[in-house]
Amino acid sequence: MSEGEEIRLREILRKDGRYHREAYFFVSEALGLAMHRRGRPGHITGRDLLDALRDLARERFGLMAKTVLNRWGVYRTEDIGEIVFNMVDAGLMSKQESDKREDFAGIFDFDEAFDKDIRIALED
Repeated sequence: MSEGEEIRLREILRKDGRYHREAYFFVSEALGLAMHRRGRPGHITGRDLLDALRDLARERFGLMAKTVLNRWGVYRTEDIGEIVFNMVDAGLMSKQESDKREDFAGIFDFDEAFDKDIRIALED
């Protein structure tokens, strides 16, 4: 992160203390994954970003994914939208005219996304 970006992030955190700074880094990382999955330049939808974030959290944190996100102040998909739009407002992300916070509303339930269907591989 450049010095200018760090200053903008500190300003976001000063104005809106709901989310931990790590949540912003994680959303940025999930955006990178969503862009990589797309395979070509173009618009990433809220759903694309949320799917990438869910998968990245499950891969990185496993059974602790929801706990980690909750610790950062992230409890639902709407929180990711708030983080994204804080970053957009600070010039750390861009958006299209049609993008809105509602694009992140109720996309998935955290209990279902992070607690169900997680398999634990037991070694013999």
